[in-house]
Amino acid sequence: MTTGTLRGRTTSVPRAPGRAGGRRRRGGVNTVVGLVLTAIMLFPIYWMINVSLTPPNQMRKTPPSWFPLHATFAGYQAVLHDQVPYLLTSLLVGLGTVILTLLLAAPAGYALAKLRPRGGSALSFILLIAQMIPGVIMAMGFYAIFINLHITNHWWGLIIADSTLAVPFGVLIFTAFMSGIPGELIQAAKMDGAGTMRVFLSVVMPLSRNAAVTVSLFAFLWSWSDFVFASTLDSGGDRQPITLGIYHYIGNNNQDWNSIMATAVVASIPAAVLLILAQRYVAAGVTAGAVKD
Repeated sequence: MTTGTLRGRTTSVPRAPGRAGGRRRRGGVNTVVGLVLTAIMLFPIYWMINVSLTPPNQMRKTPPSWFPLHATFAGYQAVLHDQVPYLLTSLLVGLGTVILTLLLAAPAGYALAKLRPRGGSALSFILLIAQMIPGVIMAMGFYAIFINLHITNHWWGLIIADSTLAVPFGVLIFTAFMSGIPGELIQAAKMDGAGTMRVFLSVVMPLSRNAAVTVSLFAFLWSWSDFVFASTLDSGGDRQPITLGIYHYIGNNNQDWNSIMATAVVASIPAAVLLILAQRYVAAGVTAGAVKD
């Protein structure tokens, strides 16, 4: 019921029952559709966990078991025995990529956002185009360069290669975020005697925490999940990432799917934890600059 005033008297107007019922039905349908789509997207993760717990002698059953009725943790024991060095290498490459990306992207974003250098718009466009280059093409180019410089099969070479994917994205994110920082704060710091570097480190970077977390997260995830650069530039190195370590369970005549999926589950945990912890910072960092007053 809704109420209204007509010449000093309060009147009641009945609300159409069909409209409220239609909203509830549409809401219920949307909820069901959302649950179905979520289940479809999460099913590969469930199947990965299911296979990692399934004994090898039950892998060839037709149809395969939907639930690990006779669960085994042999795959995870193999991961802890065989894959720890590969996980540490991936962690080292990921952290190195994050550090190098921040060192390059943050000052570049500040320069484009606040210092306004000549050709800044053209540089931003070039960085956007760089995001569209396929990784396979970049890997072939890096392979030729690394061969000439004799730096193939080194973990720190992967840091350089992975940073080329993260730096353009990081520059664009930092530029969009730092453009929203009030110029009065920078001018006040300069009036107090702070130089350009001091303003950047003491004023701009603390205010750009959301952007820094966003860039760091994506840089780490790209390097953690990289396979193209790793297989091209570090296939014969002593320290290989987990994306190559998983292939030790795959042979010409035998595939240890239990250990393969267990490795995939363990390798997915750091990425999932980081996404959960940093999701609010990522939402603020990615949408920075989307709305201007």
